[in-house]
Amino acid sequence: MATTTWVIDPTHSEVQFKIKHLVISTVTGSFKKFEGQAVTENDSFENARITFALDVNSIDTNQEQRDEHLRNNDFFDAATYPQITFTSTSLTAKGDDEYKLTGNMTIKDVTKPVTLDVEFGGVATDFYGNEKAGFEISGKINRKEFGLTFHAVTEAGSIVLGDDVKLSASVQLVKQKEAVAA
Repeated sequence: MATTTWVIDPTHSEVQFKIKHLVISTVTGSFKKFEGQAVTENDSFENARITFALDVNSIDTNQEQRDEHLRNNDFFDAATYPQITFTSTSLTAKGDDEYKLTGNMTIKDVTKPVTLDVEFGGVATDFYGNEKAGFEISGKINRKEFGLTFHAVTEAGSIVLGDDVKLSASVQLVKQKEAVAA
């Protein structure tokens, strides 16, 4: 059976997260470095095998002191666990251009199943003849389930961080050219 490999185009993709701060507002962050791929049977994305890795050291919340705190062992412990990874177990069509992506996410030394919503944006060819596919991915995880248990309360009794983290990614994949046997 023929397979096709698609790799993430990092210049046309982004990965973000949102978490409640003091329960009254939201902090948005992103990861600037990541890589991933989808291996499909022929050109159908259903049941694609997807792998994805985020570079924890590339975390960016637009505030360097907070980013350093997120990298230390109160949170991600980037020195010990430099990547967050995801490996799919299924990608199932749920309607017109909508999928459920299920797989195992690993943060630090904790691996748990996660299900994400995926919207397929379509396929197009760029100016250079590269075939590309676009996806919008969203979901939510509980940070404490992944060992991100830092907890603080203000003097007035407000919780500093919420437990739920909203995930979103806008991803463009590039179809790889088949190797030609010599």
